[in-house]
Parts: sequence; C-alpha cells; structure tokens
Amino acid sequence: MSEARRARPQPTPETQHFWDGTRAGELRLQRCNACGKVYFPPRPFCPACAAREVSVFAASGKGRLYSYVIHHRPVPGFTPPYAIAVVELDEGPRLMTNIIGCPQTPEALQLDMPVEVVFEKLDDEITLPLFRPVAR
Repeated sequence: MSEARRARPQPTPETQHFWDGTRAGELRLQRCNACGKVYFPPRPFCPACAAREVSVFAASGKGRLYSYVIHHRPVPGFTPPYAIAVVELDEGPRLMTNIIGCPQTPEALQLDMPVEVVFEKLDDEITLPLFRPVAR
C-alpha cells in the first residue's frame, strides 16, 4: 500500500458486528433464522424473505476468486497495480475486497482459485478483510 491513507469505512449500528469481528480476526456473516439464507452486506433483515430474526456467525474465511479487475491508476492508500476483486465465500455470499500476497497479474489471479481471508488493521477501530491465494 502507498503512504497516503485509504478511505476508511464508517461502521453503522447495522454493520458494527462485522467490524467488531474483523478486529477480532473473524469474518462475521448473518444467517436468516426463518429461511436459512446467509447474506452480506450486513442488514437487520433477510434480503430473501424480509424476516428480522437473523443471527451472526463466524464464517470460515475461505472462498474462491469470482471476478476481478486490475487497477493501474493511483488512488490514495494503494500502489498500482492492484486487484479489486469479488470473492465468493464458501458460505455463499460474495463480497468486494482486494487480493494480496501474489502478483497483480492475470497469470496469478486465476478465476475460481481458492482464497482465504487475512486481516489488515487500519487503526484501533477498523480492520479490513483482504484475501490471499491459498497455498497449494
């Protein structure tokens, strides 16, 4: 990452459990108690059936690279080139993130490759979930 600071997420009451989890080294998702749907991003109701009875659980942190783009222009907090990626978690939801720990090239970033979460502390409140290729 470059010297400039990257944009800092702003937790809300609906997302605080997620940010508390990343700070503790857990990727926390929500599951609907009515229909069983696992979803992301956090919200107080199920996007599938609108039930408000939802629970929070620690996800495995494992997934697959679903899609990505390699960004080549400078942005505060990033040193180009860097991957902006969508990871499909083993639990089902997809989330936007960055891929680290490998060259930022199409040869290294193979679609459907297994990835795992790693956490990068921005400050005392925010720790980001990033992903790296799983060592084979």
